[in-house]
Amino acid sequence: MARVLVVDDDTGIRESAVMALEKAGHRTFQASDATSALQTMREHRVDVVVSDIYMPGEDGLALLQSISTRKDPPRVILMTARGTIETAALAARIGAFDYLAKPFDLSQLISRVSAAVMPQQEKPVEIEPSPPSRMIGAHPSMVQMYKAITRVAAQPIPVLILGESGSGKELVAQSIHELSDRADAPFVAINCGAIPDTLLENELFGSTRGAYTDSRQDRRGALSRADGGTLFLDEIGDISPAFQVKLLRFLQDGMVTPLGSDKSHRVNVRVIAATHRNLKQLIADGRFREDLYYRLAAYEIRVPPLRERKSDIPLLIANLGGAPSQSVLDVMSAHDWPGNVRELEQVVRRATIDSGGLTDSKAVERAIRDLNVAPPPPAAQIEPEESSSDDLISLDEAERRHIVAVLKATAGNQTQAAFILGIERKTLARKMKRLSIEIDKE
Repeated sequence: MARVLVVDDDTGIRESAVMALEKAGHRTFQASDATSALQTMREHRVDVVVSDIYMPGEDGLALLQSISTRKDPPRVILMTARGTIETAALAARIGAFDYLAKPFDLSQLISRVSAAVMPQQEKPVEIEPSPPSRMIGAHPSMVQMYKAITRVAAQPIPVLILGESGSGKELVAQSIHELSDRADAPFVAINCGAIPDTLLENELFGSTRGAYTDSRQDRRGALSRADGGTLFLDEIGDISPAFQVKLLRFLQDGMVTPLGSDKSHRVNVRVIAATHRNLKQLIADGRFREDLYYRLAAYEIRVPPLRERKSDIPLLIANLGGAPSQSVLDVMSAHDWPGNVRELEQVVRRATIDSGGLTDSKAVERAIRDLNVAPPPPAAQIEPEESSSDDLISLDEAERRHIVAVLKATAGNQTQAAFILGIERKTLARKMKRLSIEIDKE
């Protein structure tokens, strides 16, 4: 049996919690604000405090700070319907035993109170003002993610973030960096899926003057720029098997050798990787190295897709400055959000521009429809075309098409195109002239 003080300005929630705790055999006390909670604690011995965060007057974090200065303080479980990574991290720093997202099952509350019966002594920590939240959400899956971020941030190990496109994987990486002891050092992000594999080595490891055509000065790679801080490798599942070997070698020895140099130097970088792909399936298919996976995934964090936490949609919209009508919320709750939070932001922006607010459900439906392109038919339904002599082209035409494709991929940058093609820029210029390739016309 524990002596439990429940603090919440919402009478219904407070009394429901009290009834459940008493039924489980605990003795309970009630308070509607921080002031009366502290008064109750002066009059009675309390083992566990279950407190809401957002209340009139002093909030739950301030109450936690006051409790932490007491001799032999009770353990504190915080509740909130407006969870953020900042409040979760601050609660952990001050000494909260746990952090629950409303609404929660009463059985979950009883379980956490039972686990918190043993008293603890926490060193008081000064409360600092926190910046606007990077991530918004009070769904239990988000709270679990906040806890995971808070736990792993202080650990000097690689982290692998798993989640769908648009779900906020880079925000998770930034939060881990900002809550770590590397927060004052650089955070460098690289999207591996957006950089041709032949340029990725140059981007990460850097290059020396003369390493390739038109390389007129040394270039620091992302690993050197992130020295002392964090390197975020987004879409790590898209890198080629050849580059996986080079990345694995760095993760093993921490040494960076720029292109064109025979000298290496050591860097102190925490690597956080992310992907929307199933790496274990890629490993089974022979497309991703198992030893690289284990190097990257010392700890894994899954970012829940928006369709699994639709209860957070009103909070996300409010964070974007919107005030939706109920009909708009109904439309948004019915949508599965394949583009996740990124898609939601675009829908809110478009609907607001078109209708001057978020009260017109038709404008929201139109924005959702415009952003969601119908997927192509399954490959099995596409009849393969029989090849004929008309499909055959000359060697010159094949070379011309390949060069044009590379030039388009590099936005017309002939130096990068020559590097990808493995030829000198002068050779590329001659080929373009011979094959009548004009960038502006392609």
